Amino acid sequence: MPDLTPKAEQTRRVILDAAMRLFRRDGYDKTTMRAIATEAGVSSGNAYYYFGSKEHLVQAFYDGIQQEHAAAAEAALASSRSFADRLAGVFDAWLTVAAPHHRFAGQFFRNAADPASPLSPFSSESAPAREASIAIFERVVAGSDLKLAPAVRAELPGLLWMLHMGLVLFWVYDASPDQDRTRLLVSRAVPLVDRLARLSRLPVVRGVVDDLVGLLAALRTEAP
Repeated sequence: MPDLTPKAEQTRRVILDAAMRLFRRDGYDKTTMRAIATEAGVSSGNAYYYFGSKEHLVQAFYDGIQQEHAAAAEAALASSRSFADRLAGVFDAWLTVAAPHHRFAGQFFRNAADPASPLSPFSSESAPAREASIAIFERVVAGSDLKLAPAVRAELPGLLWMLHMGLVLFWVYDASPDQDRTRLLVSRAVPLVDRLARLSRLPVVRGVVDDLVGLLAALRTEAP
């Protein structure tokens, strides 16, 4: 969509906020575009002008969360060159930004888990949010004290994003108070990732690392 006027951007925001309220109250599947338009106080045609479908609304939500995450991660990225500190700070920033949405995150995940769904984090529709997230992990690596082989450094941001997706899945199902188990997972997993990344330079494991890099390259080449 082209750049919007301030009034149009406000209307778009009103529609998105109305959709989020209904998704929380009635669930994603039961919420219709007509209901969203009524909640927002606009016509159905106006709602469809800004968002072609419910999936487009969720994509806008993803993009907004990603922007909030990038802003929240700045402090961690600016305060330390320690790879472990930077990675933990970025994960913690996401948990803080996502916390208000935990109650209804499972509703989105039911649809996102379908590989054919445009809501899948691996879909072409999700590419902007996915690429923005990987860019954060590129900054984690690039500004850190890690010394890595060039091939490993090139792959690491994408691997960290995959780890992030696993963390999101764990968080979705985490029923502990304030999702404390997810924060515990971060505190225990980050030091392990830090050690594994540093071990990748040792000659005894270089062969395994090279095989992993080759596998990832082959998967990308053979992907449809």
